[in-house]
Amino acid sequence: MAFEITSDLHPNLMPIAWMIGRWEGSGKGTYPGTDDFDFGQQVDFAHNGGSYLHYLSQTFEVGADGKAVRPLTMETGFWRPQGDGTLEVVMSHPEGYIEIWYGKINGAQIELTTDAVVRTSTAEDYAAGRRLYGNVEGDLLWTLDKAANGLPLQTNLWGRLVRS
Repeated sequence: MAFEITSDLHPNLMPIAWMIGRWEGSGKGTYPGTDDFDFGQQVDFAHNGGSYLHYLSQTFEVGADGKAVRPLTMETGFWRPQGDGTLEVVMSHPEGYIEIWYGKINGAQIELTTDAVVRTSTAEDYAAGRRLYGNVEGDLLWTLDKAANGLPLQTNLWGRLVRS
């Protein structure tokens, strides 16, 4: 499905304009000490004319029919592309942590690495992350590597979403 660039889009958003809209699909998760799992996901990227995108991701457990059974988690934040091709992202999670990400936009590929992870006293021991987003054949593909619970950075989540 094609997307349209609106006339009020801030110039800094042009390199990531392809992300604007709603994306839906599925993903998989794995991490030492947990069972592998599948999930459904909906991601929204929206703008209001400012130099940032608002990001909202919602994941959910899916039944055998592929329909949502129950919510799993959410994350929300702001994607702030800079004029030099770099990207700053701030994300917040209901599990009690906030992340600051820095990265680089390279065409339809975005690489992000955490600069800081701030946790509440009850949050999981999560230390660092690395994300990769890409537009592949019109779909949004993404991966998350994380370092948590004393383990080094390693594969955690990945998904494929289609524009809806």
